[in-house]
Amino acid sequence: MDNTHLHLQSLPQFPKSLWRDSVELPSYPRLEANHVTDVAIVGGGITGITAAYLLTQAGYKVTLLEAGVLFAGTTGFTTAKISAQHGMIYQDLLKDFGEENARLYFQSNSEALEWIVATAEELKLSCGLAREAAYLYADSGDEKTLKQLEAEFAAYQKLGLPGEWLDKLSLPLKAGGVIKMPNQARFHPLQYLKGLLKVILDKGGVIYEHTMIGETVDIKGGLLTLYTEDEQYKVNCRHAVSASHFPFYDGGALYFTRLYAERSYCLAIEPKTVFGGGMYLSAGDTTRSLRAVDWDGRKLVLVGGDNHKTGQGICTFSHYERLEQFAEELLGIQSIPYRWSTQDLTTLDHVPYIGKASAGKEIYIATGFNKWGMTTGTLAARIIADGIQGKHNPFGALYDPSRFKPQPTIKNFIIQNANVAKELVAGKIEIVHKKARDLGRDEGAVVFYDGKRAGAYRDPEGKLHLVDTTCTHLGCECEWNEGERSWDCPCHGSRYSVDGDVLEGPATVSLTKLEAIE
Repeated sequence: MDNTHLHLQSLPQFPKSLWRDSVELPSYPRLEANHVTDVAIVGGGITGITAAYLLTQAGYKVTLLEAGVLFAGTTGFTTAKISAQHGMIYQDLLKDFGEENARLYFQSNSEALEWIVATAEELKLSCGLAREAAYLYADSGDEKTLKQLEAEFAAYQKLGLPGEWLDKLSLPLKAGGVIKMPNQARFHPLQYLKGLLKVILDKGGVIYEHTMIGETVDIKGGLLTLYTEDEQYKVNCRHAVSASHFPFYDGGALYFTRLYAERSYCLAIEPKTVFGGGMYLSAGDTTRSLRAVDWDGRKLVLVGGDNHKTGQGICTFSHYERLEQFAEELLGIQSIPYRWSTQDLTTLDHVPYIGKASAGKEIYIATGFNKWGMTTGTLAARIIADGIQGKHNPFGALYDPSRFKPQPTIKNFIIQNANVAKELVAGKIEIVHKKARDLGRDEGAVVFYDGKRAGAYRDPEGKLHLVDTTCTHLGCECEWNEGERSWDCPCHGSRYSVDGDVLEGPATVSLTKLEAIE
Protein backbone atom coordinates (compact mmCIF):
# COMPACT_ATOMS: atom_id res chain seq x y z
CA MET A 1 0.00 0.00 0.00
CA ASP A 2 1.28 3.48 -0.83
CA ASN A 3 1.09 5.37 2.47
CA THR A 4 2.85 8.52 1.26
CA HIS A 5 -0.21 10.62 2.13
CA LEU A 6 -1.46 8.52 5.04
CA HIS A 7 -1.19 11.24 7.68
CA LEU A 8 -1.06 14.47 5.74
CA GLN A 9 -4.09 15.91 7.53
CA SER A 10 -2.41 15.28 10.91
CA LEU A 11 0.61 17.44 10.14
CA PRO A 12 0.24 20.75 12.03
CA GLN A 13 -0.74 23.55 9.66
CA PHE A 14 1.93 25.90 10.98
CA PRO A 15 5.44 25.05 12.25
CA LYS A 16 6.00 25.14 15.99
CA SER A 17 8.99 24.02 18.07
CA LEU A 18 8.37 21.53 20.88
CA TRP A 19 11.22 23.14 22.84
CA ARG A 20 9.76 26.64 22.68
CA ASP A 21 6.24 25.41 23.36
CA SER A 22 7.19 23.37 26.45
CA VAL A 23 9.04 26.00 28.48
CA GLU A 24 7.96 29.38 29.81
CA LEU A 25 10.35 31.86 28.27
CA PRO A 26 11.26 35.22 29.83
CA SER A 27 11.16 38.42 27.78
CA TYR A 28 13.62 41.30 27.85
CA PRO A 29 13.48 44.98 26.83
CA ARG A 30 14.77 46.63 23.66
CA LEU A 31 17.93 48.75 23.92
CA GLU A 32 16.70 52.36 24.00
CA ALA A 33 19.78 54.29 25.13
CA ASN A 34 23.54 54.31 24.62
CA HIS A 35 25.17 51.56 26.65
CA VAL A 36 28.59 50.75 28.16
CA THR A 37 29.76 47.25 29.05
CA ASP A 38 32.92 45.12 29.20
CA VAL A 39 31.72 42.48 26.72
CA ALA A 40 28.94 42.85 24.13
CA ILE A 41 27.65 39.50 22.89
CA VAL A 42 25.50 39.60 19.77
CA GLY A 43 23.24 36.56 19.49
CA GLY A 44 21.04 34.82 22.05
CA GLY A 45 21.50 31.13 21.25
CA ILE A 46 23.60 28.47 22.98
CA THR A 47 26.91 30.13 22.06
CA GLY A 48 26.02 33.62 23.23
CA ILE A 49 24.33 32.49 26.43
CA THR A 50 27.12 30.06 27.35
CA ALA A 51 29.76 32.74 26.71
CA ALA A 52 27.78 35.22 28.82
CA TYR A 53 27.54 32.62 31.61
CA LEU A 54 31.29 31.96 31.58
CA LEU A 55 32.27 35.62 31.47
CA THR A 56 29.85 36.82 34.16
CA GLN A 57 31.20 33.99 36.33
CA ALA A 58 34.68 35.40 35.68
CA GLY A 59 33.61 38.88 36.87
CA TYR A 60 33.05 40.67 33.56
CA LYS A 61 30.18 43.06 32.94
CA VAL A 62 28.38 41.35 30.05
CA THR A 63 25.57 42.53 27.78
CA LEU A 64 23.69 40.06 25.56
CA LEU A 65 22.00 41.59 22.47
CA GLU A 66 19.46 39.63 20.44
CA ALA A 67 17.97 40.90 17.16
CA GLY A 68 14.64 39.15 17.79
CA VAL A 69 13.81 37.12 20.87
CA LEU A 70 16.01 34.57 22.62
CA PHE A 71 15.94 31.03 21.21
CA ALA A 72 14.16 32.07 18.00
CA GLY A 73 17.12 30.84 15.92
CA THR A 74 18.68 27.41 15.51
CA THR A 75 18.99 26.73 19.25
CA GLY A 76 15.20 26.79 19.64
CA PHE A 77 14.69 24.46 16.67
CA THR A 78 17.44 21.88 17.09
CA THR A 79 17.15 18.12 17.62
CA ALA A 80 19.36 18.75 20.69
CA LYS A 81 21.75 15.84 20.42
CA ILE A 82 24.91 16.38 22.48
CA SER A 83 27.45 14.28 20.65
CA ALA A 84 30.96 14.13 19.21
CA GLN A 85 29.70 11.82 16.45
CA HIS A 86 29.12 14.38 13.70
CA GLY A 87 28.32 12.18 10.74
CA MET A 88 31.19 10.89 8.61
CA ILE A 89 33.67 13.62 9.51
CA TYR A 90 36.71 11.92 11.01
CA GLN A 91 38.02 10.38 7.76
CA ASP A 92 37.91 13.87 6.19
CA LEU A 93 39.59 15.44 9.22
CA LEU A 94 42.41 12.90 8.99
CA LYS A 95 42.92 13.70 5.32
CA ASP A 96 42.54 17.51 5.47
CA PHE A 97 43.71 18.44 8.99
CA GLY A 98 45.98 15.58 10.06
CA GLU A 99 45.91 13.08 12.89
CA GLU A 100 46.57 15.49 15.76
CA ASN A 101 43.84 17.93 14.73
CA ALA A 102 41.34 15.13 14.12
CA ARG A 103 41.88 13.98 17.71
CA LEU A 104 41.57 17.57 18.94
CA TYR A 105 38.22 17.86 17.16
CA PHE A 106 36.92 14.81 19.00
CA GLN A 107 38.44 15.92 22.29
CA SER A 108 37.02 19.45 22.07
CA ASN A 109 33.50 18.22 21.36
CA SER A 110 33.71 15.51 24.01
CA GLU A 111 34.85 18.05 26.59
CA ALA A 112 31.97 20.33 25.58
CA LEU A 113 29.56 17.43 26.11
CA GLU A 114 30.97 16.72 29.57
CA TRP A 115 30.89 20.43 30.45
CA ILE A 116 27.18 20.61 29.59
CA VAL A 117 26.46 17.54 31.73
CA ALA A 118 28.54 18.85 34.65
CA THR A 119 26.97 22.32 34.46
CA ALA A 120 23.43 20.90 34.39
CA GLU A 121 24.27 18.80 37.45
CA GLU A 122 25.98 21.68 39.29
CA LEU A 123 23.02 24.03 38.73
CA LYS A 124 20.53 21.21 39.40
CA LEU A 125 18.74 21.89 36.13
CA SER A 126 15.71 19.81 35.24
CA CYS A 127 16.37 19.65 31.51
CA GLY A 128 15.66 16.05 30.51
CA LEU A 129 19.35 15.25 30.20
CA ALA A 130 19.95 11.57 29.47
CA ARG A 131 23.00 9.59 28.43
CA GLU A 132 22.54 7.52 25.29
CA ALA A 133 24.67 5.92 22.61
CA ALA A 134 24.82 7.53 19.17
CA TYR A 135 24.52 5.35 16.07
CA LEU A 136 25.71 6.25 12.55
CA TYR A 137 24.37 3.77 10.01
CA ALA A 138 24.40 2.97 6.31
CA ASP A 139 21.22 1.68 4.71
CA SER A 140 21.26 -1.93 3.60
CA GLY A 141 21.99 -2.18 -0.12
CA ASP A 142 23.72 1.21 -0.29
CA GLU A 143 27.19 -0.14 -1.06
CA LYS A 144 28.75 3.26 -1.74
CA THR A 145 27.72 4.63 1.67
CA LEU A 146 28.69 1.37 3.39
CA LYS A 147 32.23 1.67 2.02
CA GLN A 148 32.39 5.26 3.27
CA LEU A 149 31.14 4.15 6.68
CA GLU A 150 33.83 1.45 6.80
CA ALA A 151 36.42 4.12 6.02
CA GLU A 152 34.96 6.25 8.83
CA PHE A 153 35.31 3.37 11.28
CA ALA A 154 38.92 2.85 10.14
CA ALA A 155 39.49 6.52 11.05
CA TYR A 156 37.98 5.84 14.49
CA GLN A 157 40.43 2.98 14.98
CA LYS A 158 43.44 4.99 13.81
CA LEU A 159 42.52 7.89 16.10
CA GLY A 160 41.67 5.67 19.05
CA LEU A 161 38.09 6.99 19.29
CA PRO A 162 35.47 5.09 21.29
CA GLY A 163 33.43 3.26 18.70
CA GLU A 164 32.02 -0.19 17.99
CA TRP A 165 31.09 -1.71 14.65
CA LEU A 166 27.67 -3.37 14.47
CA ASP A 167 26.15 -5.28 11.59
CA LYS A 168 22.55 -4.45 12.51
CA LEU A 169 20.36 -2.31 14.74
CA SER A 170 17.65 -3.20 17.24
CA LEU A 171 15.30 -0.78 15.45
CA PRO A 172 13.61 -2.13 12.31
CA LEU A 173 16.00 -0.04 10.21
CA LYS A 174 17.57 -2.07 7.42
CA ALA A 175 21.17 -1.17 8.17
CA GLY A 176 24.13 -2.60 6.27
CA GLY A 177 26.59 -1.40 8.91
CA VAL A 178 26.65 0.77 12.04
CA ILE A 179 29.18 2.74 14.12
CA LYS A 180 28.11 2.99 17.76
CA MET A 181 29.63 5.77 19.88
CA PRO A 182 28.77 5.19 23.54
CA ASN A 183 27.93 7.64 26.34
CA GLN A 184 26.66 10.58 24.31
CA ALA A 185 23.65 12.61 25.51
CA ARG A 186 20.39 14.44 24.74
CA PHE A 187 18.47 17.15 26.62
CA HIS A 188 15.88 19.93 26.52
CA PRO A 189 18.11 22.79 25.34
CA LEU A 190 15.88 25.68 26.45
CA GLN A 191 15.32 24.35 29.97
CA TYR A 192 19.09 24.05 30.23
CA LEU A 193 19.79 27.55 28.86
CA LYS A 194 17.05 29.11 30.97
CA GLY A 195 19.06 27.94 34.00
CA LEU A 196 22.19 29.65 32.62
CA LEU A 197 20.22 32.86 32.03
CA LYS A 198 19.26 33.00 35.70
CA VAL A 199 22.93 32.86 36.71
CA ILE A 200 23.86 35.52 34.15
CA LEU A 201 21.26 37.92 35.54
CA ASP A 202 22.15 37.08 39.14
CA LYS A 203 25.77 37.97 38.34
CA GLY A 204 24.82 41.37 36.89
CA GLY A 205 24.51 40.48 33.21
CA VAL A 206 22.20 42.59 31.03
CA ILE A 207 19.98 41.23 28.24
CA TYR A 208 18.25 43.12 25.42
CA GLU A 209 15.90 41.65 22.82
CA HIS A 210 14.63 43.23 19.57
CA THR A 211 18.01 44.93 19.21
CA MET A 212 19.78 44.36 15.90
CA ILE A 213 23.43 45.36 15.71
CA GLY A 214 24.66 46.73 12.38
CA GLU A 215 27.89 46.06 10.51
CA THR A 216 29.67 49.30 11.48
CA VAL A 217 32.27 49.00 14.25
CA ASP A 218 34.47 51.90 15.36
CA ILE A 219 37.73 51.05 17.10
CA LYS A 220 39.63 53.69 19.04
CA GLY A 221 42.09 53.36 21.90
CA GLY A 222 41.17 49.77 22.67
CA LEU A 223 37.47 50.65 22.87
CA LEU A 224 34.90 49.24 20.43
CA THR A 225 31.74 51.05 19.47
CA LEU A 226 28.88 49.00 18.01
CA TYR A 227 25.77 50.61 16.56
CA THR A 228 22.18 49.43 16.33
CA GLU A 229 21.04 48.79 12.77
CA ASP A 230 19.16 52.09 12.65
CA GLU A 231 22.25 53.81 14.16
CA GLN A 232 20.03 55.30 16.85
CA TYR A 233 22.04 53.89 19.77
CA LYS A 234 25.60 52.74 20.34
CA VAL A 235 27.22 50.16 22.60
CA ASN A 236 30.74 50.83 23.90
CA CYS A 237 32.73 47.78 25.00
CA ARG A 238 36.24 46.37 25.19
CA HIS A 239 35.34 42.98 23.70
CA ALA A 240 32.63 42.01 21.20
CA VAL A 241 31.37 38.54 20.31
CA SER A 242 29.38 37.66 17.21
CA ALA A 243 27.35 34.62 18.22
CA SER A 244 24.79 35.03 15.45
CA HIS A 245 24.84 32.94 12.28
CA PHE A 246 26.63 35.21 9.82
CA PRO A 247 29.07 37.43 11.72
CA PHE A 248 27.76 40.98 12.11
CA TYR A 249 31.38 42.13 11.60
CA ASP A 250 33.13 40.90 8.47
CA GLY A 251 36.52 42.61 8.74
CA GLY A 252 37.21 41.99 5.04
CA ALA A 253 37.02 38.19 5.47
CA LEU A 254 33.98 37.86 3.14
CA TYR A 255 32.37 35.21 5.32
CA PHE A 256 29.31 35.07 3.06
CA THR A 257 31.56 33.48 0.39
CA ARG A 258 32.99 30.98 2.90
CA LEU A 259 29.74 29.74 4.42
CA TYR A 260 26.59 28.19 3.00
CA ALA A 261 23.17 27.72 4.61
CA GLU A 262 21.14 24.52 4.66
CA ARG A 263 17.65 23.89 6.02
CA SER A 264 16.61 20.67 7.70
CA TYR A 265 13.25 19.46 8.97
CA CYS A 266 11.87 17.76 12.06
CA LEU A 267 8.66 16.04 13.16
CA ALA A 268 7.83 15.23 16.78
CA ILE A 269 5.73 12.08 16.49
CA GLU A 270 3.88 9.94 19.00
CA PRO A 271 4.77 6.44 17.75
CA LYS A 272 2.51 3.40 17.66
CA THR A 273 5.38 1.06 18.55
CA VAL A 274 7.85 1.44 21.40
CA PHE A 275 11.03 3.31 20.54
CA GLY A 276 13.87 1.56 22.37
CA GLY A 277 16.14 4.58 22.82
CA GLY A 278 19.43 5.66 21.31
CA MET A 279 20.23 8.50 18.88
CA TYR A 280 20.40 7.55 15.21
CA LEU A 281 21.72 9.25 12.08
CA SER A 282 21.84 7.85 8.55
CA ALA A 283 25.13 8.23 6.70
CA GLY A 284 23.77 8.52 3.14
CA ASP A 285 22.74 11.51 1.05
CA THR A 286 19.14 11.29 2.29
CA THR A 287 19.57 12.18 5.96
CA ARG A 288 17.39 10.66 8.67
CA SER A 289 17.76 11.39 12.39
CA LEU A 290 15.99 9.84 15.40
CA ARG A 291 15.94 10.48 19.15
CA ALA A 292 13.42 10.21 21.97
CA VAL A 293 11.93 13.05 24.03
CA ASP A 294 9.46 13.23 26.93
CA TRP A 295 6.49 15.55 26.37
CA ASP A 296 3.36 16.11 28.43
CA GLY A 297 3.69 12.68 30.06
CA ARG A 298 4.13 10.94 26.73
CA LYS A 299 7.11 9.49 24.86
CA LEU A 300 7.70 11.16 21.53
CA VAL A 301 10.33 10.58 18.86
CA LEU A 302 12.00 13.40 16.93
CA VAL A 303 12.33 12.41 13.28
CA GLY A 304 14.61 14.77 11.38
CA GLY A 305 16.53 15.24 8.15
CA ASP A 306 15.81 16.00 4.45
CA ASN A 307 18.44 18.76 4.14
CA HIS A 308 18.68 21.19 1.26
CA LYS A 309 20.27 24.56 0.56
CA THR A 310 18.11 27.39 1.87
CA GLY A 311 15.79 28.82 -0.79
CA GLN A 312 16.35 25.80 -3.06
CA GLY A 313 13.90 23.31 -1.55
CA ILE A 314 11.15 24.00 -4.12
CA CYS A 315 8.05 22.57 -2.36
CA THR A 316 9.31 22.77 1.22
CA PHE A 317 6.23 21.07 2.68
CA SER A 318 7.18 17.89 0.80
CA HIS A 319 10.21 17.50 3.09
CA TYR A 320 7.85 17.09 6.04
CA GLU A 321 5.81 14.58 4.03
CA ARG A 322 8.87 12.44 3.32
CA LEU A 323 9.82 12.41 7.01
CA GLU A 324 6.24 11.46 7.84
CA GLN A 325 6.32 8.54 5.42
CA PHE A 326 9.65 7.33 6.87
CA ALA A 327 8.29 7.54 10.45
CA GLU A 328 5.06 5.75 9.52
CA GLU A 329 6.92 2.87 7.92
CA LEU A 330 9.42 2.61 10.78
CA LEU A 331 7.36 3.15 13.95
CA GLY A 332 3.79 3.96 12.97
CA ILE A 333 2.27 7.32 13.91
CA GLN A 334 -0.48 8.01 16.42
CA SER A 335 -0.15 11.78 16.20
CA ILE A 336 2.24 14.56 15.17
CA PRO A 337 2.05 17.31 17.82
CA TYR A 338 4.87 19.42 16.34
CA ARG A 339 6.79 20.10 13.17
CA TRP A 340 9.53 22.64 12.55
CA SER A 341 12.55 23.38 10.42
CA THR A 342 15.75 25.27 10.96
CA GLN A 343 18.92 26.20 9.15
CA ASP A 344 22.58 26.19 9.98
CA LEU A 345 25.76 27.29 8.29
CA THR A 346 28.62 25.11 7.11
CA THR A 347 32.18 26.22 6.40
CA LEU A 348 34.07 25.23 3.27
CA ASP A 349 36.17 22.67 5.21
CA HIS A 350 33.29 21.62 7.56
CA VAL A 351 35.09 22.81 10.71
CA PRO A 352 33.53 25.84 12.49
CA TYR A 353 35.13 29.29 12.49
CA ILE A 354 35.76 30.23 16.13
CA GLY A 355 38.07 32.97 17.36
CA LYS A 356 39.16 36.51 16.52
CA ALA A 357 37.58 37.90 13.37
CA SER A 358 40.86 39.64 12.55
CA ALA A 359 44.21 39.96 14.26
CA GLY A 360 44.65 42.71 16.83
CA LYS A 361 40.92 43.42 17.24
CA GLU A 362 38.88 42.24 20.20
CA ILE A 363 36.04 41.01 18.02
CA TYR A 364 35.33 37.28 18.16
CA ILE A 365 33.15 35.16 15.89
CA ALA A 366 31.55 31.73 16.15
CA THR A 367 29.81 30.30 13.10
CA GLY A 368 29.57 27.32 10.74
CA PHE A 369 28.44 24.64 13.21
CA ASN A 370 27.20 22.30 10.46
CA LYS A 371 24.09 21.27 12.48
CA TRP A 372 26.08 20.20 15.57
CA GLY A 373 25.70 23.39 17.56
CA MET A 374 25.03 21.85 20.99
CA THR A 375 28.66 20.78 21.35
CA THR A 376 30.34 23.16 18.88
CA GLY A 377 28.39 26.15 20.20
CA THR A 378 29.46 25.27 23.72
CA LEU A 379 33.11 24.76 22.83
CA ALA A 380 32.97 28.04 20.86
CA ALA A 381 31.85 29.87 24.00
CA ARG A 382 34.67 28.27 26.00
CA ILE A 383 37.33 29.18 23.40
CA ILE A 384 36.09 32.78 23.16
CA ALA A 385 35.77 33.20 26.94
CA ASP A 386 39.37 31.99 27.30
CA GLY A 387 40.52 34.42 24.61
CA ILE A 388 38.86 37.39 26.30
CA GLN A 389 40.49 36.42 29.61
CA GLY A 390 43.90 36.03 27.96
CA LYS A 391 44.03 32.29 28.57
CA HIS A 392 45.48 29.77 26.15
CA ASN A 393 42.94 27.31 24.78
CA PRO A 394 44.37 24.08 23.30
CA PHE A 395 41.69 23.99 20.59
CA GLY A 396 41.94 27.59 19.41
CA ALA A 397 44.28 26.98 16.46
CA LEU A 398 42.09 24.21 15.00
CA TYR A 399 39.05 26.49 14.78
CA ASP A 400 40.88 29.74 13.91
CA PRO A 401 38.76 31.63 11.32
CA SER A 402 41.89 32.74 9.45
CA ARG A 403 43.01 29.17 8.67
CA PHE A 404 43.21 28.02 5.05
CA LYS A 405 43.12 24.37 4.00
CA PRO A 406 43.60 24.18 0.20
CA GLN A 407 41.73 20.88 0.07
CA PRO A 408 38.73 20.98 0.34
CA THR A 409 38.41 24.79 0.68
CA ILE A 410 39.24 25.74 -2.92
CA LYS A 411 37.00 23.04 -4.42
CA ASN A 412 34.03 23.89 -2.19
CA PHE A 413 34.56 27.64 -2.69
CA ILE A 414 34.18 27.15 -6.45
CA ILE A 415 31.15 24.85 -6.08
CA GLN A 416 29.24 27.01 -3.59
CA ASN A 417 29.90 30.33 -5.27
CA ALA A 418 29.10 28.93 -8.72
CA ASN A 419 25.77 27.90 -7.22
CA VAL A 420 25.26 31.44 -5.91
CA ALA A 421 25.98 32.87 -9.37
CA LYS A 422 23.51 30.46 -10.96
CA GLU A 423 20.75 31.41 -8.49
CA LEU A 424 21.46 35.12 -8.93
CA VAL A 425 21.05 34.91 -12.71
CA ALA A 426 18.10 32.49 -12.59
CA GLY A 427 16.08 34.79 -10.34
CA LYS A 428 16.65 37.78 -12.63
CA ILE A 429 15.57 36.06 -15.85
CA GLU A 430 12.68 34.02 -14.43
CA ILE A 431 9.44 34.60 -16.32
CA VAL A 432 6.52 34.95 -13.90
CA HIS A 433 2.93 34.41 -15.03
CA LYS A 434 0.99 34.07 -11.77
CA LYS A 435 -1.01 37.09 -10.54
CA ALA A 436 -1.70 38.10 -6.92
CA ARG A 437 -5.42 37.75 -7.51
CA ASP A 438 -4.90 34.03 -8.23
CA LEU A 439 -3.75 33.29 -4.66
CA GLY A 440 -6.04 31.48 -2.27
CA ARG A 441 -6.05 31.98 1.50
CA ASP A 442 -2.82 30.94 3.24
CA GLU A 443 -1.05 30.75 -0.13
CA GLY A 444 2.12 32.49 -1.24
CA ALA A 445 4.01 32.71 -4.53
CA VAL A 446 6.21 34.83 -6.75
CA VAL A 447 3.77 36.84 -8.86
CA PHE A 448 3.73 39.40 -11.66
CA TYR A 449 2.49 42.64 -10.07
CA ASP A 450 2.47 46.20 -11.38
CA GLY A 451 4.78 45.24 -14.21
CA LYS A 452 7.46 43.42 -12.20
CA ARG A 453 8.34 40.39 -10.09
CA ALA A 454 6.98 40.49 -6.53
CA GLY A 455 6.38 38.22 -3.58
CA ALA A 456 2.76 37.78 -2.51
CA TYR A 457 1.10 35.99 0.40
CA ARG A 458 -2.62 35.96 1.18
CA ASP A 459 -3.08 35.22 4.87
CA PRO A 460 -5.90 33.04 6.35
CA GLU A 461 -8.06 36.17 6.78
CA GLY A 462 -7.66 37.05 3.11
CA LYS A 463 -5.29 40.01 3.50
CA LEU A 464 -2.62 40.31 0.80
CA HIS A 465 1.01 40.89 1.88
CA LEU A 466 3.25 42.08 -0.93
CA VAL A 467 7.04 42.57 -1.01
CA ASP A 468 9.87 43.15 -3.45
CA THR A 469 11.64 39.75 -3.51
CA THR A 470 15.12 41.19 -4.14
CA CYS A 471 17.29 40.18 -1.17
CA THR A 472 18.80 43.22 0.52
CA HIS A 473 22.12 41.42 1.08
CA LEU A 474 23.49 41.03 -2.45
CA GLY A 475 20.43 41.23 -4.70
CA CYS A 476 19.45 37.59 -5.32
CA GLU A 477 15.73 36.90 -5.75
CA CYS A 478 14.01 35.23 -2.79
CA GLU A 479 11.73 32.21 -3.17
CA TRP A 480 8.55 31.34 -1.28
CA ASN A 481 8.95 28.78 1.54
CA GLU A 482 5.55 27.14 1.79
CA GLY A 483 6.37 25.08 4.87
CA GLU A 484 7.48 28.07 6.99
CA ARG A 485 5.54 30.93 5.30
CA SER A 486 8.72 32.91 4.64
CA TRP A 487 10.76 34.40 1.79
CA ASP A 488 14.13 32.61 1.56
CA CYS A 489 17.21 33.71 -0.37
CA PRO A 490 18.82 30.84 -2.35
CA CYS A 491 22.23 32.54 -2.45
CA HIS A 492 23.31 33.06 1.17
CA GLY A 493 20.33 31.92 3.23
CA SER A 494 18.75 35.19 4.36
CA ARG A 495 15.10 34.75 5.34
CA TYR A 496 12.24 37.23 5.62
CA SER A 497 8.69 37.23 7.00
CA VAL A 498 5.62 37.68 4.79
CA ASP A 499 5.93 41.43 5.44
CA GLY A 500 9.65 41.46 4.59
CA ASP A 501 11.11 41.62 8.12
CA VAL A 502 14.50 39.91 8.51
CA LEU A 503 14.22 36.48 10.15
CA GLU A 504 17.79 35.30 9.50
CA GLY A 505 20.90 36.94 8.07
CA PRO A 506 23.33 37.80 6.57
CA ALA A 507 20.77 40.42 5.49
CA THR A 508 20.10 43.13 8.08
CA VAL A 509 17.68 45.29 6.05
CA SER A 510 14.05 44.30 5.45
CA LEU A 511 12.61 43.60 2.00
CA THR A 512 10.78 46.57 0.50
CA LYS A 513 7.05 46.38 1.20
CA LEU A 514 4.82 47.07 -1.77
CA GLU A 515 1.37 48.59 -1.67
CA ALA A 516 -1.18 45.86 -2.26
CA ILE A 517 -4.04 47.25 -4.33
CA GLU A 518 -6.73 44.83 -5.40
